Amino acid sequence: MQLRVFSAVVASAALVASASQPVLAAPERPEYRVGSIAWTPCAEAPAIECGFLELPVDHAKPRGEKFQLAVSRRKASVPSQRIGAMIINPGGPGGSGVDFSFAAERFFTKDITDRFDVIGFDPRGVARSAPIRCSAEVLARQPSLYPKNKAEFDFAVAFNKELRADCRKVSGALFDHVSTTDVAHDIDSIRRALGEKKINFFGVSYGTFMGQQYAELYGRNLRAMVMDSTVDHSLGTWRFVETLSRGMVGVFDEWVKWNDRDPSSPFHGQDLRGIWRDLLAKADRGDLKDAQGNPVTTDSLVSGVQGMGYYPDWKWFADYVASLVGGGAATRPFAQAEVLDFPATAVFCNDFNLRVTSWNEYRAITAMEVRTSPDTRGNALGHIFLVACAGYPKATNPQRPLNIRNAPKILMTNSKYDPATVYEWAANAHRQSRDTTVFVTYEGWGHVVYDRSECTKKINDDYLISLKLPRLNTRCAAVEPPSVAALSTRPVITTGPFAAR
Repeated sequence: MQLRVFSAVVASAALVASASQPVLAAPERPEYRVGSIAWTPCAEAPAIECGFLELPVDHAKPRGEKFQLAVSRRKASVPSQRIGAMIINPGGPGGSGVDFSFAAERFFTKDITDRFDVIGFDPRGVARSAPIRCSAEVLARQPSLYPKNKAEFDFAVAFNKELRADCRKVSGALFDHVSTTDVAHDIDSIRRALGEKKINFFGVSYGTFMGQQYAELYGRNLRAMVMDSTVDHSLGTWRFVETLSRGMVGVFDEWVKWNDRDPSSPFHGQDLRGIWRDLLAKADRGDLKDAQGNPVTTDSLVSGVQGMGYYPDWKWFADYVASLVGGGAATRPFAQAEVLDFPATAVFCNDFNLRVTSWNEYRAITAMEVRTSPDTRGNALGHIFLVACAGYPKATNPQRPLNIRNAPKILMTNSKYDPATVYEWAANAHRQSRDTTVFVTYEGWGHVVYDRSECTKKINDDYLISLKLPRLNTRCAAVEPPSVAALSTRPVITTGPFAAR
């Protein structure tokens, strides 16, 4: 996610999407009868019900080709207190809502699981719902998402075109209909299949974008909606990359502040920023090795900061860095952000028209990333998406300002120091929907707000259960993150670039 070109072309591409762009509206399409779901115990979690809902591949052609959408239902634990159905999504893009529902009792409070049927679903093209597939031999040729010269950049673009054509051929007609607008229509089809007049929706990370599009199209069918860790769909290429990079400045600075205040840090009392920059310089020269003598690249090193910020895992990452300073580490604590799963790419590149068209544009954007966040060389999340979408045709669901007109009040939350859905995104999305959203800031760290503190849980639960909204500009104080051992009990909701961890 980042690149650019000089000139007026780049400048205009970098602007926030123009307010003159068309507003998303409920499509004029033939109505069709939504079938029922045949519920059976889920193989992975027999206490939860699973089933499939047959839906059109193209909602504009309801009598055309169909696919099977995987859906799950964890019934309210106390039927006498049941409020309704709450559809959930963990983000990604490409995350499994069915898997999220399996972890519902560990993620949500008992007050929520007592009162709501928790409904998970795997978005079209993902997991159990006609997953997008690609040829293994093509995937095996994926180049680096960090091209170092024009030849490598051109090869990445050519590969993207080849891979897209291959996945489109292998996956069939659904491939052209996996945008989040398509998913919003599916969500309302789930509502109809459940027989619910109104639904509740809890979206995390990229799931907030599903929520935004559902609220624009079907706001009248909502009782309540939570957008936890908010995606901003209004940003052009330049600002998309810049805002993500700027968010990483805060994430890195907070790690340094933790080091200064916590004696458990191996660098406590030392100049951690200076040590880090020396390590980056060593990686730049190709002199940084792990315990097995394998090179540790700069891209690998800075992607670790991204991973660290999700919980955050300050101590774990500091110990890893200390082992590198001391002569090498056996393993990295975080997966390197150099391979992007294709379902995520297919969805994102249909939703965001971020297209870098030349090596010079790429170099310009990369230079901006480094200027904006020199200690992390930008934001790995943005970078990999920009490179992965290079060479794609125009997005079918491109960026535009958020415009929600017929929905009830929506609760929007974000951590101040989030490496994935940066705080600036949530603040901007709230400005675009000020009459409809109430924004709560968690003053602390990490990706996903709901279970960060008693304050965040209470605000969410009060709203979902009683529709009681907090006052404007409410802020929940930061709570020091738990140890890595404690974090191991927190459910990993899903994987994916914007996924909840």
